[in-house]
Amino acid sequence: MLIHICCSVDSHFFLQKLAALYPEKKLIGYFYDPNIHPYSEYKLRLMDVQRSCKKLGIKLLEGAYDYEGWVDAVRGFEGEPEKGKRCTICFDNRLANTAKKALEIGENEITTTLLTSPKKSMEQLRENAEHVAHTFGVNVLTPDFRKNGGTNEQFLLAKSAMLYHQNYCGCLYALEVQRENQERLKDELMVPLTGQILPASIEDRIQLYEAVQACEDAGEHFVLRREKFLNYRVLRAYVKEQKGAIIPSHFLFYSTLSRDFTKGKIDTMAEGIGYFNREDILFIAIEKVNQMLKKSYDSVQDLMKNPLSVEEEITIRKTLSHSFLPTLSPIIVVDKVCEKKYEIYLKSETYPDIRENLVKL
Repeated sequence: MLIHICCSVDSHFFLQKLAALYPEKKLIGYFYDPNIHPYSEYKLRLMDVQRSCKKLGIKLLEGAYDYEGWVDAVRGFEGEPEKGKRCTICFDNRLANTAKKALEIGENEITTTLLTSPKKSMEQLRENAEHVAHTFGVNVLTPDFRKNGGTNEQFLLAKSAMLYHQNYCGCLYALEVQRENQERLKDELMVPLTGQILPASIEDRIQLYEAVQACEDAGEHFVLRREKFLNYRVLRAYVKEQKGAIIPSHFLFYSTLSRDFTKGKIDTMAEGIGYFNREDILFIAIEKVNQMLKKSYDSVQDLMKNPLSVEEEITIRKTLSHSFLPTLSPIIVVDKVCEKKYEIYLKSETYPDIRENLVKL
C-alpha cells in the first residue's frame, strides 16, 4: 500500500495505526506536497517525515516539488476558505499523483495521512478519494483514526517523539488568512538577503531538527524546551546623506524607530561611535565591528555577504548600551562614521514569539 504523507505529526500516528490494522500489508510512504510554501518549510517537513519513517522502519519515497503546477491547479480559488473548493482541488492533485505513483511501482492501493488532520474535512477527503479510485482504478482506504480519542492520542505521540509540529497547513493562501486573523506577521515568508539565520525562522527550525537527528543518531538523551521571547524583523531600512545618495549600511537586530523616518545629524563622536541627535541612534564603523568581535570585514558590503549571527549582533548591542538588557535603539553599521546630516528610514516589527531549544540531558 502506498500512503500519501503530509507531515510527521499526522503520519507518525497514522502509520502505526495502519500497521496494526493491516499487519499483512507492506506499507510505503510517499511525500508529495507541492502545496507547501515556502520551499524551506517543505524541506523541514520532509526532513521530519524522513526522521519519523526511520523510527518506524517505513520506506519513504519523495515526489516532485511541483509548486508551479499546484499554483496553476488552484488558480482562481486563492480566496477560498479552509475546507473549501481550493482544498478539494489540492486533495485531488495530491491523491491523483499518489495513485499514479502507486501504479508506477506496482501497487494498487493507496491512502493518505491527511485523514488524521483535525483541520481537514473527513467527508471532503473521502469524496476526493472515491473520485481518484474511480479515475485511476485503484483501491483507496479511508480509515477514521480520529474517533475515540484518536486526535488526542496522535498529538501525545507526536509530542513524545519530539516531532516538528507546524502551525499552518502549508499552503500560502491559508497562511495569509490565518496570520491576518491572528494579526501576526507572516515571518515564514521573510528571509534576509544576507542569509542570516533569524530566531524562530524556518531556517532556525531546520538547524534545530538537524541537531535533533544528530542526537538521535548518536544515542544522546535530550529534550526540546519552549521559550517565549521578543522576536524582530526588518521590513525595510536605509540611510542616505541628507539630499544625497543612499550609503551602504546595516541595522543591527532590535533596531527600532518610533516612526519609520527621521533626519538629523551625528553631532558627537567618541571611541569610534557616532551619536545621532534623534531617536538615540548610534552609528558604528565596520572597523569598530572588527575590533569588538575580532572580525576582518573590509566593508559593509562584505558584512552583508558574510553576515554576523544574531547572537553577535546582540553582543555588540549589549556592549554599546552598557546594559545586560538588549536595547531597542537603532545601531547602524556603516563603512565610516562622519559628522554629517543623514536621513534614516526604518520599518521594523517586534513581537512576542515562541521557539524551541534542544537541551541535552
